Amino acid sequence: MVLENLKKYKVILASNSPRRRELLSGLGIDYEVKIMQGIDETYPETLKGEEIPMYIAKEKADAYRPTMAANELIITADTIVYIDGKVLGKPKDEADACEMLRCLSGRTHEVITGVCITTRNFQKSFAAVTDVTFDKLTDEEISFYVEKYRPMDKAGSYGVQEWIGFIGVSGLKGSYFNVMGLPIQRLYQELKKL
Repeated sequence: MVLENLKKYKVILASNSPRRRELLSGLGIDYEVKIMQGIDETYPETLKGEEIPMYIAKEKADAYRPTMAANELIITADTIVYIDGKVLGKPKDEADACEMLRCLSGRTHEVITGVCITTRNFQKSFAAVTDVTFDKLTDEEISFYVEKYRPMDKAGSYGVQEWIGFIGVSGLKGSYFNVMGLPIQRLYQELKKL
């Protein structure tokens, strides 16, 4: 195992995201998934950009802290799509999903993931930002994607690893894996430092 320093920890991914599980599994470390229901994901309106997902990732981590064992290391994350100074979260319904994709069509937006690494005695947060550019999408393409792929659990109403990413993403500056939901290369670097 490359990350020998993690052997003293029981690593926990506190996320329901199958994409985050897939990405963390790619590091070849042993971990388990633990999900706590009802964590408040609201944030102060004064926060902007990177501050937002970092705040939410830390709030998620702090919800676990009182029940953590001494040897546990918890990884929490939150991803937002950010355009025109606004957050595009998970869509309420199909109409909302289509509206979000129309907003992203033909433009560049930021995908920002905040990550928090927490033990009983240590906490480190960081954010990764990726600029994603979409080609102009037709209403037919948007409707097809929303109906077939049902992106209701995805920030900004899209998964870059799905059909919409294949046909729509014309440019990407930063980590591709960050757009999937976890900046895994940066996480690896931070875990190496522990």
